[in-house]
Amino acid sequence: MAIISKKKTTTAEKATETAGAPAIRIPSVLVSPRISEKAGHLVKLNKYVFKVGMGANKVEVKKAVEDAYKVKVLQVNMVINRGKQRNFGQRSGRTSSFKKAIVTLKKGDKIEGLTDVI
Repeated sequence: MAIISKKKTTTAEKATETAGAPAIRIPSVLVSPRISEKAGHLVKLNKYVFKVGMGANKVEVKKAVEDAYKVKVLQVNMVINRGKQRNFGQRSGRTSSFKKAIVTLKKGDKIEGLTDVI
């Protein structure tokens, strides 16, 4: 007969279990806004481009953008850009892969800091 031990839980762990869904970690989800010519054209269509963590999904990105910028997100599209093979002199290497999210906002909403750049 095997001895089964039960893990003792602290009051802090019980509070997080009963609180429901865990809070979104904005810095690990939204890495940075993508500032490019294409992103500038998408702003006219009320779409904003962000570099996000590789483990982030659409639901986390939507919640993170809504919490960080106080806007209503209608749609999130995700794209994974694979790293490319590059030569650096005689050495060959690879650029980093990254994931980006194209976020569509409700009509009338806008993110002020990103529209002024382009």
